[in-house]
Amino acid sequence: MALKVRIVQVAAAALTLAGVASAQAQEVVLKLHHMWPTVAMGHKRVVEPWCEAIAKDSGNKMRCQILPAMTGGGSPAQLVDRVKDGVDDVVLTLPGYTPGRFPIMEAFELPFMTNNAEVASAAAWDFYQKYATKEFTDTKILATWVHDPGFVSTSGKQIAKMADFRGLKIRAASRQSTKLLSRLGATPVGMPIPAVADAMTKGTIDGFLTAWEIIPSFKLQEVSKFHTEIDDNRPSMFTAGFVFAMNQAKYDSLPADLKKVIDKHSGGGLSRTIAVIGTKPLPWARKRPRTVATPSSRSVPKRPIAGSRPLHLCMTSGWLTWTSAACRASKCCRMRVI
Repeated sequence: MALKVRIVQVAAAALTLAGVASAQAQEVVLKLHHMWPTVAMGHKRVVEPWCEAIAKDSGNKMRCQILPAMTGGGSPAQLVDRVKDGVDDVVLTLPGYTPGRFPIMEAFELPFMTNNAEVASAAAWDFYQKYATKEFTDTKILATWVHDPGFVSTSGKQIAKMADFRGLKIRAASRQSTKLLSRLGATPVGMPIPAVADAMTKGTIDGFLTAWEIIPSFKLQEVSKFHTEIDDNRPSMFTAGFVFAMNQAKYDSLPADLKKVIDKHSGGGLSRTIAVIGTKPLPWARKRPRTVATPSSRSVPKRPIAGSRPLHLCMTSGWLTWTSAACRASKCCRMRVI
């Protein structure tokens, strides 16, 4: 009798272990890799909520292993290949960190294209689906978005007129912003955003292009003093595009119920949501000293604002020209110090 009881106990234990092993085998762990520190808006308000949502909706059959601040290895520029090759399952990154590789999606990084992150991000998703899927082979794009209107920040020298750009070494965010800075007379220096604070401290660069939502995440307010931007009613100086991307083979390997969870938490809705989240730091940012652009010179009052100093940025059919003379005959912005 004792032997039979023992056999039954062993069998029960074996069945329990088999059940645990089966449950573990069904659990899917997505290795999610990004460049932001854990205190950053992107980590706390985008990555963590997304991972919580897919865990909840999958009944904890799918969860994330989050690797923040490039702790999984490599550089931010390598993330697009890491997810394509299956080294990472999911990444958040900027296609612009690999200049010239995603020329179709670069359309949203042209100067003076957007002035509203939510609207532009929704447009970017639609544009991606219609024209740019071929640029992301072996990759399932879950969301595309752009940050809020971009501008230039400096520390030692305020940019209040066109000539102030000359000779400055300014961090560029993409190939198109590199062209922009060159036309302005600055020396563009390409680098991912995590390297900017150190470069500013060491004097490697004199300023940087970014958006208000990015500044607190990397403590860039501690290394910058002046901020020059375009008026909110006009298209911004530049913007940068982001992607939330998943390895296609990893997605294809998921059972149907888990694919539905991923599909639920991706697409145009997610793109707009991330863009809206990015605008939240703006009230804090607006309190800082800055140089702002007014509408075009044709609508500037005849009596100039006291103390204003004009800085003209002009758009022409040949892309961009940057001369005060051209401003009198074309569409332009008039910058002033306030």
